[in-house]
Formats: sequence, structure tokens, C-alpha cells
Amino acid sequence: MVDDQEGKGHGSGKLPKARYERELYHLQTELVKLQEWVRAEGARLVVIFEGRDAAGKGSTIKRVTAYLNPRVARIVALPRPTERERSQWYFQRYVEHLPAAGEIVLFDRSWYNRAGVERVMGFCTPTEYQRFLHQCPVFERMLIEDGILLRKYWFSVSDDVQEQRFRQRLDDPTRRWKLSPVDLESLTRWEEYSRAKDDMFVHTDLPEAPWYVVESDDKRRARLNMIAHLLSTVPYRDVPPPVLELPPRPPGTGYRRPPRDLQHYVPDHSARLEK
Repeated sequence: MVDDQEGKGHGSGKLPKARYERELYHLQTELVKLQEWVRAEGARLVVIFEGRDAAGKGSTIKRVTAYLNPRVARIVALPRPTERERSQWYFQRYVEHLPAAGEIVLFDRSWYNRAGVERVMGFCTPTEYQRFLHQCPVFERMLIEDGILLRKYWFSVSDDVQEQRFRQRLDDPTRRWKLSPVDLESLTRWEEYSRAKDDMFVHTDLPEAPWYVVESDDKRRARLNMIAHLLSTVPYRDVPPPVLELPPRPPGTGYRRPPRDLQHYVPDHSARLEK
């Protein structure tokens, strides 16, 4: 069963790989231009990635940051709060990760944990949840008033596709780490998560910081759509790079490398593949 808000995709059929990769590279080139504009202008950009488990947030973030400078664009994926952090103001541990001038921060899940998994799984009290709904719009308006560019994306996936992706992760030793007992329990709490998301949108879909829904049953289309939309919402411009020229290599002065047997070399594992 698919609820009214989840799993309605755009486009018809799966996007051909060659066409996808061509457009992805074009958009990633534009992301580099966006990065250089952020750095040159001293802008501060925050992009929030939220959505159901296995909705494609992580893979989209990888494509966004593939060619970006990690000193400019940072990914923030916080673990469970410590006992000390639990005693702090809820937003406090997120504030320290906000960007300074010339930085981009991508939140792989964010303060909206409280409106989603914490509410559904009972990890916060009803009072804490209600306080979050009251404070979150105020908090985000403060960020925007201070000049931060805030973009919020919700990745929507149907229940059938989510279950399919969970099964693929169970069978793939390189991706099994992505599954946790909480993730698996989300299968049995589909409608509870749907109601939590709907309530969250009612309180936090702000005119100044709206939620943008990304249909992600088709990951290729989702990545292209999200990146293209992000680029369309930021008034960046092309910043000409400095002119660089390779200097001529100076003539040798008699330097000789030390003998190979005096250094520790990595074994040639790749040679085994030729047999």
C-alpha cells in the first residue's frame, strides 16, 4: 500500500545510463561553479537531506560532493547524541556544524530527527516533540535572517521500492552496514512515519524555507532533479578562476633516489589479477 504522498515518480521508464551520466556531469560542473561563487562571495549554504530509510539521500549526497572541495563543502552525519548532548538545548549540537563564510554544509539527516524517528520510535517525550515543532520555525527563521541560504529536501520512496532496497542491502556485504534494527522496524511502521512526515510538513514548511519533495523510486532521476533544483534556487554566477601556468622544470642537480631495498613498498596485489 502506497500512501497519497509517497512514491509517485516523474518521467516514464528508467533513464538510460549514458544520458544520465552526461547530464550528471554537466550538473556537477555547475556545482563546482556554485562552490566557487560561495567561496568568493562568502556565502553560507545549508542543504538538508531528509526522507525515509533507503530513499537515496546518501547516494545523492555523494554525487553532489563528487567534485567539490572538502574544505568548502562538508557532509554532516551526526551519530546518536551523547548523554551530555541530551541535556543540552536540542538544536545546540547542530549549531556548531553550521557553515562559516564561504562554506557549504550538507546535513545527511538533521534536526528533523526529532520530528521523524525520535517521535515514531519513542526516543523523545511528547513534550520534547511539541517543543521542537514550536522552536524549529523560529530557529530556521533566525538562520535565514542571519543570511544563511537554507534548502530542505525530502526524498520520497514507495513502500515496495524501500523493501526491495532493504533486501538488496541484506544480500550485499558492502552495504549491509547501512541497515540497523531501527531501519528494519520502519517497514512495520510505514503509516506512522507517513503521519509524522505530514505533521512535520504542516509545522515546518515555511515560506522562507519550504520543503522540496524529491520522488526517488528512480535514483537516477532523483539525483538529477534534486541537483538541478538546488542550482536553480541559488543566484550563483561563474567566478573566473585564476590564470595558472606550469613553471618550467629546473635542470637536475645530481639527486639520486635511495635504493629500493631501503624502503617499504606496498606488495603488488594487482599482479595476481593477471594470472
